[in-house]
Amino acid sequence: MLAKRIIPCLDIKDGKVVKGVNFVGLKDVGDPIEIAKRYDEQCADEVVFLDITATYEERDIIRELIQRGASELSIPLTVGGGIRTIDDFRMILSSGADKVSINSAAIKNPQLIKQASDEFGVQCVVVAIDAKKRDDKSGYDVYIAGGRQNTGLDLIQWVKQCESLGAGEILLTSMDRDGTRDGFDIDMLNTVMNAVSIPVIASGGCGDIQDIVDVFKKTNCDGALAASLFHYGEATIDQVKEECAKHSIPVRRNI
Repeated sequence: MLAKRIIPCLDIKDGKVVKGVNFVGLKDVGDPIEIAKRYDEQCADEVVFLDITATYEERDIIRELIQRGASELSIPLTVGGGIRTIDDFRMILSSGADKVSINSAAIKNPQLIKQASDEFGVQCVVVAIDAKKRDDKSGYDVYIAGGRQNTGLDLIQWVKQCESLGAGEILLTSMDRDGTRDGFDIDMLNTVMNAVSIPVIASGGCGDIQDIVDVFKKTNCDGALAASLFHYGEATIDQVKEECAKHSIPVRRNI
């Protein structure tokens, strides 16, 4: 069995890492490179830089961060936020990132998934999806624009389309759980994983180490993404992996 991945996510605004609840109420929690280096030392499996205001900022800002991250980190780096074109993919990957995460752009131009996977390989293409349960409980809708706009797309139809176009993995965030620390959305994760065969990363709702153990025990997700748990020093990645190992969950450990 492949080792499960523990992935800290750094939401970046104006060059700083920020954290909020349900996509709002952002607080500054520090320098992205210094924080990422700390996670690297703790044996994180990869790290995600998400430039949450990239649409409004000069691209050079994130390019410098990618170059610094690539030169100072030993773990894979995924970058997302504001990517709209295949040229954006080229810039981010040539700056040293290992993967590119796209969200809104994939919905507006699904062929971008195919273009990127054809040119760079499926392993470079991550489709990030923000989804929320419908009020009538009939399923899940996909949102864009930082969770502000309901696309009307059905989550399951969309993940199947992403897989068919060449997405290498899905980064699935539950908007209902984001920042609440109430645990991952197990039902939504299992619904998606029953629909696709590509790796799925769980995101949204991690409040403690047990939540990560639970998501690996109750779903077949390939990785768990968290922010607050690590940013505020409530647990280290080493501690998470130690607890996973106690529950016979395969993880990569420092030797």
